[in-house]
Amino acid sequence: MSVWNPENVRDVAESVGIAALSEEVLTLLESEIHYRLGQVLEEALRFMRHSRRTVLSTRDIALALRALDVEPLYGYESTRPLRFGEASLGPGQPLFYVEDEEVDFERLINAPLPKVPREVAYTGKYSHWLAVEGVQPSIPQNPTTADTRNQDLLPKSAGANPNLTTINGSDATGTKPLVKHVLSKEQQLYFERICTAINDEYDESNRLGAFASIRGDPGVHQLTPYFVHYASEKVTHNLKNLFILKQMLELLSAILDNKSLFLDPYVTSLVPPVLTCLVSAHLGSPGNPLEHFPLRAIAASVMGRIAKKFGKSSYSLRPRLARTCLKLFLDPRKPLEVHYGALLGLKAVSDREGIRLLILPNLKEYANLLQEAFDGGPPGSNAAEFVIGAIMGGLQDLKDEAGPLVNGYASGNVGAQRNEMENALGSLIADRVIREGDPKLVQAVLESLRQSSRKSEG
Repeated sequence: MSVWNPENVRDVAESVGIAALSEEVLTLLESEIHYRLGQVLEEALRFMRHSRRTVLSTRDIALALRALDVEPLYGYESTRPLRFGEASLGPGQPLFYVEDEEVDFERLINAPLPKVPREVAYTGKYSHWLAVEGVQPSIPQNPTTADTRNQDLLPKSAGANPNLTTINGSDATGTKPLVKHVLSKEQQLYFERICTAINDEYDESNRLGAFASIRGDPGVHQLTPYFVHYASEKVTHNLKNLFILKQMLELLSAILDNKSLFLDPYVTSLVPPVLTCLVSAHLGSPGNPLEHFPLRAIAASVMGRIAKKFGKSSYSLRPRLARTCLKLFLDPRKPLEVHYGALLGLKAVSDREGIRLLILPNLKEYANLLQEAFDGGPPGSNAAEFVIGAIMGGLQDLKDEAGPLVNGYASGNVGAQRNEMENALGSLIADRVIREGDPKLVQAVLESLRQSSRKSEG
């Protein structure tokens, strides 16, 4: 039996223009109303229990209606208690009503408009991270950089004009950021001392002590984004200063050495400064065109460590780095210095498989570019010599996984394979391999070439 009064159903129907309802329809509507009210109350009680409360509130009813996809109740909620007045309709018939508050129109007109409330998000569909490891994700629910810049332009002092603030869409009180990331004075002092020490060109012991502190101090975690940003800024504005570039690579290497740091959110910020030191076309002073090659080797080592450490958590990291280096290596318009860095990067990121599949098949065409550099003389020939050294270093890595010498190689006469080597690698690189006089190296290179050709044919 329904507890809902059928006369109320009839009154509502008449108010919307339905003059007559049969008893059967009234019975069905009563049961439907009873069921829907129970559904709303059950959902509201769930919100009440999840809020650790024992009293049901109107807020729980509003959230229940939203959860059931019912049109919500409009209007602003009041946190002030309701004031009830009493009137009498006759003997023993009191009538209670909500007293209306008297409002000063002048004060109401001059008051700033309230902020539009944000939509409530409580289900898993709309949940989001405010910050992950101190980094705010770039999603629509979080404030953007433009929003923060607009907040900075608003008046914040106690004497600011509230009317101007109202026009700008904010009130005179400051808005607290969702993520508060404040460094203590000790951390700020530590950061300044570390930055000063690693940039001191004349005090090596001070630099080594600073790097040792970053490697072993677990308290550096809160300073990690600041160090990464500092390294990126220094690399961007000091491409001619090899000392600064080397120190920034050492700084990033020290951060990678610290086992107490969780660096996964900072991978996208760690890669750009290292990649810049690896494949930038212009590094160091023009007066000494060879001094930047050791810096590129250090950058390749750091890049390899990043790829190895974060390759599993960021599955697309290795392919993207390898694709970038391969594109630069195969671009004949790039200088040989860039090709040198790209070769070292490919070797560090993709190991022997990358040498076998990405570098070896392209060496025959690339040998022509190297030959032109040798024919042109210094400084191109000097850069080409470094590139040859990087190629030979990659080929030596293939030798480490080669099997025992077989017929044709065990005699030690590597000159017998010269024709096959020249057809695959070009005369310049083949001559360097033959000149090594290492039959195991020749066997490893030829076997790798055959494997790569079979894979390309398959």
